Amino acid sequence: NDALVEDTETAGWSIIAAEHIAIPVPSSMLKYIEYSKDNGRRCVACAIAEYLTNYLNENMVPCALTASIDSRSLIVSDALKGIGELEGYNFAYTTNILGYGISKSRVVFTRAVLSAQMPRPIDDDFQLRGTLIDLRNDDELAETWYNSIFCGLFSHDKISDGCMFIHTTRPSLRPHERTPQTRSYQPRGDLNQALRQIFTDYSYSAPFEDLERDLAKLEHQLRANLPDWVCKDQALTIELFSSTLYRNKGAYLVGRIFTPDEQWPLVLPLLHREGKGIQIDTLITDEAEVSIIFSFTRSYFMVRVDIPAEFIGFLKRILPGKHIAELYTSIGFYKHGKSEFYRSLINHLASTDDKFVMAPGVRGMVMSVFTLPGFNTVFKIIKDRFSPSKTIDHATVIDRYRLVKSVDRVGRMADTQEFSDFRFPLAKFDPECLAELLEVAPSTVQIENGDTVLIRHCWTERRMIPLNIYLEHANEVQVREALEDYGLAIKQLAAANIFPGDMLLKNFGVTRHGRVVFYDYDEISYLTEVNFRRIPPPRYPEDEMASEPWYSVGPNDVFPEEFPRFLFGDIGQRRLFNQLHGDLYDADYWKGLQEAIRAGKVIDVFPYRRKADQIV
Repeated sequence: NDALVEDTETAGWSIIAAEHIAIPVPSSMLKYIEYSKDNGRRCVACAIAEYLTNYLNENMVPCALTASIDSRSLIVSDALKGIGELEGYNFAYTTNILGYGISKSRVVFTRAVLSAQMPRPIDDDFQLRGTLIDLRNDDELAETWYNSIFCGLFSHDKISDGCMFIHTTRPSLRPHERTPQTRSYQPRGDLNQALRQIFTDYSYSAPFEDLERDLAKLEHQLRANLPDWVCKDQALTIELFSSTLYRNKGAYLVGRIFTPDEQWPLVLPLLHREGKGIQIDTLITDEAEVSIIFSFTRSYFMVRVDIPAEFIGFLKRILPGKHIAELYTSIGFYKHGKSEFYRSLINHLASTDDKFVMAPGVRGMVMSVFTLPGFNTVFKIIKDRFSPSKTIDHATVIDRYRLVKSVDRVGRMADTQEFSDFRFPLAKFDPECLAELLEVAPSTVQIENGDTVLIRHCWTERRMIPLNIYLEHANEVQVREALEDYGLAIKQLAAANIFPGDMLLKNFGVTRHGRVVFYDYDEISYLTEVNFRRIPPPRYPEDEMASEPWYSVGPNDVFPEEFPRFLFGDIGQRRLFNQLHGDLYDADYWKGLQEAIRAGKVIDVFPYRRKADQIV
């Protein structure tokens, strides 16, 4: 704390070291502390952590060490498990605790991270930092890992390429180099044998339900999806990533089919229903459908990836329309996805004349949303004051948005990324946009030094066309398709135990693939927490004319009979939706879903189209 920084002599460093952790503290350590105290308590913490990490790395003895200074919120702790193995390095300072489970090799990396911030010559440490990153197969993730530690130590006040990896030092993706993480198969005219070999190599502990049936189905689908000359091409190659991708109740083999002149993505979804063997569900070669499988509206895949950059390069070749930030996020590296997103954002700002403007659509009651016209993202900040009809508070909104990260989004909720302390040039804001942000969220949006806009907290989401705006410009066929998908979105969210709360059209968006997606989360809840009720009949004729309801309404009560009037101002759309999804207006429909969820039933929601003969 501040008193500790002001007086290192009376803090008793050598006594604490001797009595509490039994590690000798040389005079050079005290000298580091003297160098550091003028730069604040964080540098003092760095000095202590650097010395302890150095000592442990050089001695590697099995013991548990804890250094504490009274209860003044300065802690450096290490746990050594087994001789020669250091795992679970935890470093904390002031009131924040950073926990990172790391291997022995990363202890040296940690030392480089911390010592790089010492007020002394640091060239050797930065050289060591780069060398250690170069040795790793996940070198680009190591940069993000380093950045996370740095931001934890120094907040976001010293972000620069001089002490962080704002721009990556890693080589660019090699789009034409074959990755060593794949398996290749050349049918040479015999597709059935090539498919058979694939599922010999990709074996699982559970048996296949009917492999012969599935192989015949796959061959038929492959011949139907590709031109006849491609299937007969002797150079035709099937290339699959060596690891299986898992998500929800499905497993996926991902790769591509290519000839010297053309290529198609390839995804083979596998299902394993209870009491049955593995079933190869379908074969997908359409780029748009594969893109949806890796959509920002889906939960992240679980997959073993030895060299992430090469796998991302492989995915980028089969899905060229996807940004690498989205691809990293889709396979679970969402922290690095944030790094790539931020790099893309600052590069866009530096290379274009784009300015932040307010996002099109109805202004939110809780959030204020702005965007860059040439950058496919919206930025959402919480207003300081909400509309009177909203009964939630600031903390609840944050909890609801974070809830989205931990639930199955079933392809119907946009993924979000949470950021703190964004700084942008003042000149990059449209004056009207900046004026509105400063008015509705002065505690979040501030101007620094007259030329910089500080956004203390925000979420980013993929930009979509708000459903209400889409319907205003849609033709009759598009209106029907959009309302059909809108109802499906609500039903699929409900099947995943999510109730949107505010289901107004303006809170849903339409993606480039025409899918309807929910994106406003301040009122979401678990479906099982909602009390669905029917409106009781009026006691007297006058009840229906009264300004207040004649029945009691609890905080979690929802009356589906009221949905038509609230959701649709357009009578034609109201009638059409009633034809398509009128069951959503029935409280019993919702209660039935709740009973199924409480009974443990997990309803299937597939990220790809399934033919009638596939649905069992």
